[in-house]
Formats: sequence, C-alpha cells, structure tokens
Amino acid sequence: MSTALHQGGLDALAAQRTEPAWLRLLLIGITLAFLACFLGIPLLAVFTEAFRRGAGVYLQSLVDPAALAAIRLSLFVTLVAVPLNVLFGLMAAWAIARFSFRGKSLLLTLIDLPFSVSPVVAGLMLVLLFGMQGFLGPFLRGLDIEIIFAVPGILLATLFVTFPFVARELIPLMQQQGAEEEEAAVLLGANRWQLFLRITLPNIRWGLLYGVVLSTARALGEFGAVSVVSGHIRGRTNTIPLHVEILYNEYNFSAAFAVASLLTLSALLTILLKSWLEWRIGRERGTSMEEAKP
Repeated sequence: MSTALHQGGLDALAAQRTEPAWLRLLLIGITLAFLACFLGIPLLAVFTEAFRRGAGVYLQSLVDPAALAAIRLSLFVTLVAVPLNVLFGLMAAWAIARFSFRGKSLLLTLIDLPFSVSPVVAGLMLVLLFGMQGFLGPFLRGLDIEIIFAVPGILLATLFVTFPFVARELIPLMQQQGAEEEEAAVLLGANRWQLFLRITLPNIRWGLLYGVVLSTARALGEFGAVSVVSGHIRGRTNTIPLHVEILYNEYNFSAAFAVASLLTLSALLTILLKSWLEWRIGRERGTSMEEAKP
C-alpha cells in the first residue's frame, strides 16, 4: 500500500514538472540553432576550405615534408604521454581511493592544477625551469641536454596539461566501488598481480578507457603550452596545431585547413568514442545497481 502511494506521489510530481510542449520545442530549437551556428557551420567551413582547390591540393598539403614531420611529432608525443598518464593515473587513483594518509587533499589539489593554470603559464614555468637562463638551464647545458625548443620540452608540456584526465576519471570510480572485492580476493590467496588483473582492472576498464580518450584528444590538440616551449622550428618542433598556425600566418589557407581537418576528424572521433563510453559506463553502473538490489 505504502509503495503504491509512494509511486503515485512520484508520478504526480513528475506530471507537475512536465513543461508544456511549446516550451520543450522552443528549448530544443534554440539548442539546435546554437549548435548549428557554433559547431556545425565551423566544421563545415573547415572541410569546405580544405577541399576548395580540389582533392589533389588537399592530399599534397598532407604529404608535404613539414606536415608529415608535424604529424609524426604529434603522434610520437601522444604515444609517449598517454601511457605515462595511464601509469600515473592508476597509481594516484589507487593511493587516494585505497589509503588514508596525511596530505591527501593536497595531492588531489595538485592533480587538478593543470585545469586551473593557463597552458601558456605552464609553458612559461617550463622555460623558467629548463631554459638556458632558467634554474636548471646551466646544469643541463653542461650535460649537453636540450629541453626547451626540443622534443623533450614538448613532451613535458603535453604531460603537464594531460596528466589529470586519467586520474580524475579513476579516483571517484574506485572510491565508489570500494575495496570489498579486492579484500575478498586477498583472503582467498590472490597475489598483487592477480588482484590487479582480475579484480581491479576489469572494474575500472571503461573509466580507464574514457580517461585515455580524453587524454589523447588533449595531447593531439594542445597548443598553448607547446607553443611556448617548441621554438616553432619547422620540420623539427612543430606539432600539428603549430603547423596549422604557421600555414595560416603565411596565407596558405588551403594547406592550413587541410591539416586542420585532421584535428577536426580526431575531435569527431573523440566525441563518438566519448559518447559510446558514457553509454557503456552508464549501462554497467545500472546493471550493478540492479544486481545489488535484494
């Protein structure tokens, strides 16, 4: 009886909150118009300008030696930065979600630091630290090690702006799941690797993949921090976004938009993967809640 009354109250409350049809249509129309103006039209403009002079010019712009060097550098930095982010994210999430220690709040604040610091400021911090006139510059110069205006500086800048993504996805997920299954596995005799591979990793796999997708997208598209530390050396320290900027400043618009279309395609792919992962995570959580019900 009480359950039926409770359900009836929920239905009545939902009915009261239902907006009129004209208001729903108006809000949907405004949202679609906003997306068309600020997302659809710019995306269409990128590909229109990229193919304005034909497919031949488009392909020639992509196989240009400077463009290929920028693509290779972006892929190299991404392939190095993302696995390091995964390693750091797993360790940070495990430490924060499974242990209580002094300074945990400070550690969480430091993990969120790249979200609040401008990428340009992050690049300047690296220059002040590793530049020729920086704190470690003379020492590194004596060892003949180049950081700023070289690939290591670009990698450090990319790592700084991307390392929170995996950790911030895994920390709340592992806190929500708790450690009951892991404790049971330990009591049954599982070692640390078995615990991680058979219990922890399967439980966080979708959240981990979600963080990897976000980290990869940011690594490929990062401009501010990389621009400060790269030196803009054509064919050596230009990533894809920096190469697009150089082409645009040289009024080579077709080539600029052709290379930019690669970033656009990667962004669209990221959105699709993100939506699919959100669906899988939501579905898995819904299944877990259903199984937990008595």
